[in-house]
Amino acid sequence: MYLRSLDINVDCGESFGNWTMGQDEELLPLVTTANVACGFHASDPCTMAQTVKLAQRHSVAIGAHPGLPDLMGFGRRRMDLDPSEAYNYVVYQVGALQKFVEVEGETLHHVKPHGAMYWLINEREEIARAVLRAIADCCPARMFYWPAPIRDHVREFAAEAGLRTIGEFYVDLMYDDEGKLILERKKGELDIDAATERARTFVQQGWMPSVNGKQLRFDAESLCVHGDGPNGIDITESVRRSLGGEGVEIAAIN
Repeated sequence: MYLRSLDINVDCGESFGNWTMGQDEELLPLVTTANVACGFHASDPCTMAQTVKLAQRHSVAIGAHPGLPDLMGFGRRRMDLDPSEAYNYVVYQVGALQKFVEVEGETLHHVKPHGAMYWLINEREEIARAVLRAIADCCPARMFYWPAPIRDHVREFAAEAGLRTIGEFYVDLMYDDEGKLILERKKGELDIDAATERARTFVQQGWMPSVNGKQLRFDAESLCVHGDGPNGIDITESVRRSLGGEGVEIAAIN
């Protein structure tokens, strides 16, 4: 068995005003860790407060999910940032969510960058170093969630900043043969059995299939699921049921 304990995290709190995104009420009881949007790519102060309360109610560890200032593009459009801007954007967002977490008597668990910020960190080393330093300066637990496989410079700069890097894998997104995630503009209904089998394969053997069937081996401790797909709830329930039946503990990372 590759993993005997599995953290399940979800990107959430992504509604804005009267516009609803995701299925937080249904999904948060099924996961162990929440990545809460911080107001730049999605969310607003009321949504942030409500999501923190909801996560606390279900004993879910709470992390910050900062993105680029791009509400219309959901933080998925790239911007030409300099390192100081990247640092300040992360401090601003994480600091805001951290205060909501502290008001409820909790401690911020981790930080996980969102969307195009992910691409910038992977592609520009100076941005990676600035963002990881900002996370280290703001997150008391000094944990950083990042999609595996993790690039060498990201792992190096995280260690340099004193951060523990938590690799994550996906069963509701596909990978290309190089291990890069294939992102969809519009999500369709997924095959529940196939997604569950991908989770089981990784937990048992430590590899995921690419879109062409190549075995991708990488380090990960957490499964990321999404609530904005048509059957995201069913996939999460199926994964929990299947892995729990095989003796895998579903628990947040300490």
